[in-house]
Amino acid sequence: MNNSLKNTTRLIGAGLRALLVLTVVCGVIYPLVVTGIAQLAFPGKANGSEAKADGKVVGSSLIGQTYNLPKKDPNNADEAAVPDLKWFQPRPSNGLGANTLNTQYQLIISGATNLSGDNEKLIKQVKDAKEAVVQDNSTPGHPVDPADVPADAVTSSGSGLDPQISPAYAKLQVNRVAERNHLDVKQVEKLVADHTDGRILGFMGEPGVNVLKLNIALKELTRK
Repeated sequence: MNNSLKNTTRLIGAGLRALLVLTVVCGVIYPLVVTGIAQLAFPGKANGSEAKADGKVVGSSLIGQTYNLPKKDPNNADEAAVPDLKWFQPRPSNGLGANTLNTQYQLIISGATNLSGDNEKLIKQVKDAKEAVVQDNSTPGHPVDPADVPADAVTSSGSGLDPQISPAYAKLQVNRVAERNHLDVKQVEKLVADHTDGRILGFMGEPGVNVLKLNIALKELTRK
C-alpha cells in the first residue's frame, strides 16, 4: 500500500512538473519568440494588416467593409443604410443570414449563405443585387448591360468577409465613381489598374482589387 501511494505521488509530481515546464515553454516562451520574430520581420501583417488614411486606422486590408451613408435615424434598427455611391462598392456580404451575427461584414463569425444554387431565396438575392448594380452604375451615355455584371458583384464570398473584388467589377464601377467625384474617367481607370493585384506567384488564384486600398487612394485623388 505504501509503495502504491509513493508511486502515485511520484507520478503526480512528475506530471505536475511536466505541466509546469510545458506551460512555460509552449505557453510563454514559444509565443513570445514567435511574436518577436513576427514583429521584426513582418510588423504590418503581425498587427493585422492595418490600413490607414489621414494618419488613422480605417480598417484591415484583409477584411472587407461596407461604404454606406449614415442612417437617417440611427435609433431605427430596421432602416437600411444607403450605399454611398461615390466610393467603390465591395461584393455582397449576406453571410449566414439576417438571423445571425454574420451579415454585412460583421466580424463576430464568418461564413457563406449555405444556400443551394436553386434556392429561391438565393436566386432572389442575386436578381435583386444584379438590378441594383445595373441601376447604380448606369450613367448618362454609359448604361450597364446586365450580361456584363460579374458574379462577385451579386454573390458573397465563402467567408462573407472578402476584401477584394474582381477587376471586371471594379471597371464596371469606374464611370459612376468618376461622375460622383467629378473626376476624369481615365484617372479612375488608372487608379483601378494601379491597385489590381495579380495572381499569387503568377499562377495561383485570380487577379483582384482590394476595395479598401482603392478607396483610400480615391480619397487622396479627390484632394488633388
